[in-house]
Amino acid sequence: MEVLREKVEEEEAAEREEAAERAEWAEKMERMTKTAEVSKEETIMTQDELRDLEKRLTSIEISIPAEYSFINKSLIDVTKLPPSYSTNSPKEEHLLQVADNFSRQYSHLCPDRVPLFLCPLNECNVPKFVSTTLRPTLMPYPELYNWDSCSQFVSDFLTMVPLLDPLKPVIKEEEKAMPKKYTVKPPRDLTSKFEQEQENKRLQEIKNQEEKRLREAEERLLAEEKAKPDPLHGLRVHCWVLVLAGKREVPESFFIDPLTAHSYSTKDDHFLGIESLWNHKNYWINMQDCWNCCKELVFDLGDPVRWEYMLLGTDKPHLSLTEEDEDVLDDDDDIDNLGKEEEDKSFDMPPSWVAQIEITPDEFETRCPNGKKVIRYKRAQLEKWAPYLNNNGLVCRLTVYEDLQCTKVLEIKEWYQNREDTLELKHINKITGLATPPPPPPPPPPDPVHSYKSMLPEMDRVMEFYEKIRVDGLIKREETPLTMTEYYQGRSDFLSYRHINFGPRVKKLTQNSAESNPRPMVKITERFLRNPAKPADEDVAERVFLIVEERIQLRYHCRDDYITSSKREFLRRTEVDSKGNKIIMTPDMCISFEVEPMEHTKKLLYQYETMIHLKNEEKLSRHQAWESELEVLEILKLREEEDDAHMLTISIYDTKRNEKSKEYREAMERVLHEEHMRQVESQLDYLAPFLAQLPPGEKLTRWQAVRLKDECLSDFKQRLIDKANLIQARFEKETQELQKKQQWYQENQVTLSPEDEDLYLSYCSQAMFRIRILEQRLNRHKELAPLKYLALEEKLYKDPRLVDFVKVFV
Repeated sequence: MEVLREKVEEEEAAEREEAAERAEWAEKMERMTKTAEVSKEETIMTQDELRDLEKRLTSIEISIPAEYSFINKSLIDVTKLPPSYSTNSPKEEHLLQVADNFSRQYSHLCPDRVPLFLCPLNECNVPKFVSTTLRPTLMPYPELYNWDSCSQFVSDFLTMVPLLDPLKPVIKEEEKAMPKKYTVKPPRDLTSKFEQEQENKRLQEIKNQEEKRLREAEERLLAEEKAKPDPLHGLRVHCWVLVLAGKREVPESFFIDPLTAHSYSTKDDHFLGIESLWNHKNYWINMQDCWNCCKELVFDLGDPVRWEYMLLGTDKPHLSLTEEDEDVLDDDDDIDNLGKEEEDKSFDMPPSWVAQIEITPDEFETRCPNGKKVIRYKRAQLEKWAPYLNNNGLVCRLTVYEDLQCTKVLEIKEWYQNREDTLELKHINKITGLATPPPPPPPPPPDPVHSYKSMLPEMDRVMEFYEKIRVDGLIKREETPLTMTEYYQGRSDFLSYRHINFGPRVKKLTQNSAESNPRPMVKITERFLRNPAKPADEDVAERVFLIVEERIQLRYHCRDDYITSSKREFLRRTEVDSKGNKIIMTPDMCISFEVEPMEHTKKLLYQYETMIHLKNEEKLSRHQAWESELEVLEILKLREEEDDAHMLTISIYDTKRNEKSKEYREAMERVLHEEHMRQVESQLDYLAPFLAQLPPGEKLTRWQAVRLKDECLSDFKQRLIDKANLIQARFEKETQELQKKQQWYQENQVTLSPEDEDLYLSYCSQAMFRIRILEQRLNRHKELAPLKYLALEEKLYKDPRLVDFVKVFV
């Protein structure tokens, strides 16, 4: 009874709902009828006003804004482009209509989002769908994994390094536990701890001040950056390449910058969101929320909730299913039915209208438009040039700035290529003004490194030389306006250091140069290495020539068992006085301190000979210093000439720029062509062997012409006979060998094994084949020989060299 009662109540409720719907529908119809009657009356009453409104509306001209084109048409010759650039096929027109319909629906459903990038204008102002701009054959992204493997190797190595730290205490304990039977006491430390502490405090204060200065500069720069927020943050749109995971052993999805070819993770903070994706088959719109940039985006293009696709086809990615969903779709009939439905609704994407990219060798060497490319970074600018574009070989320049506006230059690095002076890099520090080009590769020039503030002479500069190139052993020279320091190595006199102090140059009426008016030398300091062939008390360690004060100071090497060394000072005087009397050596002219006094050093004769030797050494040192100044001038002059010349080396394989190689190649090609033409003419000229028997330059007579014709025909006839005889001889030889083989078989047929019989049959088959071929060649030669003879005879009659002599005998 309760079931019947519930059923009756349900039927009554359904009847009441149906009656309410009918009443509501009747009310709507009555309301619409009244509205139509009122609008009709209003239309009849305001018909004149509507005519006036129609006239005013038709007089208004609406200007449709043209779509912005990102292509510089002045650099493109449109007339040379294929027809696919300027026209659309019927399938492309259909696709544009589908894209326009899709864009309208998207704008209606998502009015707060930016319009889709669907059909931009190409070079010919023709709209093209973005998916048809891609060529599926040009996808070189697998090469990026070389970088990933290198970075993975470095990361693995860095993770292994900390594993060695726990072993260090164990190693130290094992070293301490090792028995030490024989140990030598270390020397006593005689340095002052207080002075060391003071020096450490001073260095620490300098370090703290430097850190404070750097921290303040960094804070100031950060404040400048924060004070100027980016007005276009989140408004920039850029096209990137997305490589999805799952195919070609790609472990995870990543982005590729098409301008730099660098790869980035999809979770990088630089990517704020994704509007749409497309490939050569379909177009997808991102329907996910990008509140956390791209870190939480799901790149499952088969999910219609997260990615709205434009074209329905069987080639779109499938939705990633769970195990339960896969169990539900295991039925083969359902899958087949789904495939048939999608096949009916699929849209066949038209092929790409873009022509295949062709890069000529010249364009490949140019590398970028006009051969130059400028890349601007934060506080830096990188300029790149194609090789051989600049006369000085400059290919790259990096400029580092101090401020964000890039107005204050800190340093400049310039890279060079293909220079004859092998210059590769030049580093200019704008703060110190020091320019330092590094050493070029071998073969080395005289100076591998030259750091300078100015190319003018007698300025701050540092020159380094190759040790094995120079005979005097000079490896480094430092120069300032008033000093010059030279460092030596591997000299026979053990000289290792020479320092020259200059005084102010005396002004003259003529030009003041190092050659005509050298700088006066005030002091020369020389240092020597230890000479084991001499005692330490007689081996000079330092020698100082005080030229203005007329003194010479000597300091000798220290013995191994002493803490002080011997010293000696000579007062150099003129050899004659004002009256012309010769000055005799006196004891006050030599002041010495000897660690271990010796008798022969106190004698005046020894001191006199030593002073005379030192005078000669002083003259030699002054002369060598003067030669060093001249050498610096020659090097600077050579550098200026090299910078002005800008001579570049060109490979012999560069046929475009190497003129000598090009001329040589053309000459060789010309010679080979002439030789080939002579060979062709000699091969086709039947009379050439017979004309060679006659004297060169002699005119033919009638008798000679007839004789040449007869000899040529007889020679050709003999060659035809020789060829026929050769074929006949080979035919007879093969026949005789086959007969001998058959006779041998008849004699030994009873004793032959099955293998021997197989070999006999195989030989007979091959011999019969060769005999048959020779017989055919002989018959064919007999048929063609008369025809060839007649053809040659006709050619000789028509030959311009014989036609005037043999036509009478035709």
